[in-house]
Amino acid sequence: MSTIFENPADLDHAALEEGTALAPRFDANGLVTAITVEAATGTVLMLAHMNAEALALTLETGAVHYYSRSRGKIWKKGESSGEIQKLVEIRTDCDQDAMLVLVEQTGVGAACHTGRKTCFYRRVVRTETGPVLEDTGLPRLFDPAEIYAKG
Repeated sequence: MSTIFENPADLDHAALEEGTALAPRFDANGLVTAITVEAATGTVLMLAHMNAEALALTLETGAVHYYSRSRGKIWKKGESSGEIQKLVEIRTDCDQDAMLVLVEQTGVGAACHTGRKTCFYRRVVRTETGPVLEDTGLPRLFDPAEIYAKG
């Protein structure tokens, strides 16, 4: 774990939940959940994960970094697409096992790799035969086939 963070095991309940020490409670895989929200609008853009290195890089650079579980590595959001997320503020929940990342979404404003503003572009609809997904109609702000073919 990065030395810039306190070890949550060294803190008592009050210090963890009410104190000033940043002591993220990374899970068994070394990850903490990160909910990313557009600071100006309150729109939930995405949910991802950060390890200690990604969180430290985010705090040091002001550009949001995540840990890709599928690729097994750190990624700077927007590095391929140009849709960089500029850090506005990070908040942690009461027991420090989740981060709320408030950002300024740059580029054309697409946080999702599908080219949409948000990764939450479908809703669950209950039907007689079971739940189905329904598109909310959010337009693509870029063509992912064109953008990611470059990388």
